[in-house]
Amino acid sequence: MLRYLPNTLTLSRLLLAGPLGYCILQGSYQWALATALVAAATDALDGFLARRLGALSRFGAAIDPVADKVLVTVAFVCFAMTALVPWYLALAVIARDLVIVAGAACYRWLIGPFEFAASSLSKANMAIQIGFCALVLAAQIYPWIPQVAVTAGSAAVLFFAGASGCDYVLKWSARAIGQRRKAA
Repeated sequence: MLRYLPNTLTLSRLLLAGPLGYCILQGSYQWALATALVAAATDALDGFLARRLGALSRFGAAIDPVADKVLVTVAFVCFAMTALVPWYLALAVIARDLVIVAGAACYRWLIGPFEFAASSLSKANMAIQIGFCALVLAAQIYPWIPQVAVTAGSAAVLFFAGASGCDYVLKWSARAIGQRRKAA
């Protein structure tokens, strides 16, 4: 029974995207922040428990980044819809992910199966995005948080989205070219 706990936590994080978006759209920023913190706790706990309980699974490895991306995408779209962040920032976050997914699909179609692992730059990107989401929510609750912190966070989100997106494109293009040369 305990071996299913990590995947259950991951799925619960995926299900928290709806309440998170709702709270942001309703201006219930304290509830949105609480929901985001619960999601962050499940993210930390699911991986720890999977390793600790020896319950690593292919399903868990696949659904974990999906849950993260769904939460972040919902947050950024809702932030943009309520003018907490500019639309270009939300679109940059979403475009990066779409480029990566499209690239993976093309690689699979043109080259073949592959093992996908997040790069350290991609992990940093996710940490920056999650931290930024918490900062935006906290800035709505605590007026002492300066707007310049949110502006600097926006710049960091843009930089890391661009850098990690380019990193994936370059690395996977090089792999594809190498595989094509091997096959020829």
